[in-house]
Amino acid sequence: MRVMVTGSAGFIGSHVVEALEAAGHEVVGIDLRIGTDVRDGAVLDRLLPGVDLVAHQAAKVGLGVDVSDLPDYALINMYGTAVLLAAMARHRVERLVLASSMVVYGEGSYECPGHGRVRPGPRTRQDLEQGRFDPACPDCGVPVRCETIAEDAPPDPRNAYATSKLAQEHLAANWARETGGSAVALRYHNVYGPRMPRDTPYAGVAAIFRSELEAGRAPKVFEDGGQLRDFVHVRDVARANLAAALASVRPGELRAYNIASGTPHTVGEMAAVLAAARGGPDPRITGGYRLGDVRHIVASPERAGRELGFRSEIGFEAGMKEFAWS
Repeated sequence: MRVMVTGSAGFIGSHVVEALEAAGHEVVGIDLRIGTDVRDGAVLDRLLPGVDLVAHQAAKVGLGVDVSDLPDYALINMYGTAVLLAAMARHRVERLVLASSMVVYGEGSYECPGHGRVRPGPRTRQDLEQGRFDPACPDCGVPVRCETIAEDAPPDPRNAYATSKLAQEHLAANWARETGGSAVALRYHNVYGPRMPRDTPYAGVAAIFRSELEAGRAPKVFEDGGQLRDFVHVRDVARANLAAALASVRPGELRAYNIASGTPHTVGEMAAVLAAARGGPDPRITGGYRLGDVRHIVASPERAGRELGFRSEIGFEAGMKEFAWS
């Protein structure tokens, strides 16, 4: 199979390229780092003929710094995807694997003792300032228990990046319906591993912690460190892309999958494992916060296991210890 990988020189994209090539597929890479831009229709017209599937990894990532980032998220993630899909239609490329994200869900799923399954609204600045980090039931205000979230949960993006990733899914669904193509959206949870970007305001929290430790500084953990996340290794994510590339998806449909380990850990735990692997210093809980962050987001990976045959293989402790020195 001939596969175009956008963002082929990036953190996740480079691992996807390796997984595809190891499986015997031919890869056509496109990435700003190698002088090709997914927003350039002429470049796509040159590279897409003969391509069987596109694995679209190219994106501006991260929560963002402030509202000045809005145009870039729209231009790179939304407009870039629209240009790509239009070119795929021109060249009758009928299969797409889209790198989406768990951020489309917003806050995770919770159980209220009195009202059952609920989805709390955004946390207020006042609550965060006063150290009230855990959401309450939106109906009665009592504490709620975090539950796993499945792909059929309604989306609720809380920041510009999340909005742009959901828009990518909608554009891909439009493309699938209008062309009869097949689209798979892989909702990555917290991806970490070798080649993870570092020392930028858009880097993931694991990379930020590692950079602090490399400089001999204690990782600064926001809130109380109790935020639950699902950390999934980048090589597992690459395997998920390979599984999606081989999956059978009905024409005219977009099918979404959580790509996660299925074993959540707190941000505080992750910082502690990294610190221990590098010999300290120990993490420091700051009580700080970012308004666009969510408290807990825990995935159900069951659909990916059942329909794609994908299950993560790299455990949290082993993966983090490798990452600490990669």
